Amino acid sequence: MPRYAFLGPEGTFTESALKQITKDSDQRIAYANVTATLNAVRGGETEFALVPIENSVEGVVARTLDELAIGDPLVIVAETTIEVSFALLTRSGFNRDEIAQIATHPHAESQCRSYIAKHFPHAEIIPMSSTAAAAEAVARGEYPAAIAAATVASKNDLEVMEDGIGDIKDAETRFVLVSKPGQIPARSGYDRTSLVAFIGADHAGALLEVLTEFSVRGVNLTFIQSRPTGAGLGDYHFIIDAEGHIHDERVGEAMMGLHRICADVRFLGSYPRADRVAPTTTRSGHDDVFKEAEGWLDAIRSGKKI
Repeated sequence: MPRYAFLGPEGTFTESALKQITKDSDQRIAYANVTATLNAVRGGETEFALVPIENSVEGVVARTLDELAIGDPLVIVAETTIEVSFALLTRSGFNRDEIAQIATHPHAESQCRSYIAKHFPHAEIIPMSSTAAAAEAVARGEYPAAIAAATVASKNDLEVMEDGIGDIKDAETRFVLVSKPGQIPARSGYDRTSLVAFIGADHAGALLEVLTEFSVRGVNLTFIQSRPTGAGLGDYHFIIDAEGHIHDERVGEAMMGLHRICADVRFLGSYPRADRVAPTTTRSGHDDVFKEAEGWLDAIRSGKKI
């Protein structure tokens, strides 16, 4: 029975996302933060870990990106998305005038900024490791209110003062399932390949060189984010999501091209996209065209074709 680590405690959006891709018989173990969740896989406590990586409103989850790029190697084997909706939770008997502090996760706070500015402009926002952890803190009496999923209210004996307080409806968060490096999931026809490109000496056109390796092979990018390496100011690497699978000819050649021009390239996995969108490419990006071109070159090198 596989073991799955997730960003806890129980009741987080991460747990809800994990339930979409696991069986009831699978073991799900909550961890306090993203680093601890991923370290559970690195240390052998679990076989898999699910962590948030991107939100449609707030953008990237920086801690997840940094852990995958710099920490001991892990690979993404699957992804899933869920819609996220937020509620204001309090203990029984509280009223709005008594709310001087609101506990929540920074990503949740950023998705409810307009609501907070309108209704609680003077409230102190208390950052927590997760929205579920914020709800637990309110239940313990540490803070008067929390922004979290309405579903955690009953578990913590809290009341929903107001539901659906997010600034943008139908917001989504993408989560990635990671494991230790090993067998790559088979091609599904709607895959995504994730990687980290470490540019060596900074120079004019360095990022263009990276992007060109994909462009000339007809590989479309769905995500690119720069993050500091920690080595010093101005020292960055790029986390990239590309359409296609590492076993696709065009993606494989692009990876080889990056290996030639970059100081280092970390492969983060090829896995099916949650939205099941097939890659878009031109005719020149199809595998059979790559193989035909390789055969043509071999014929010239062997003297069979001029």
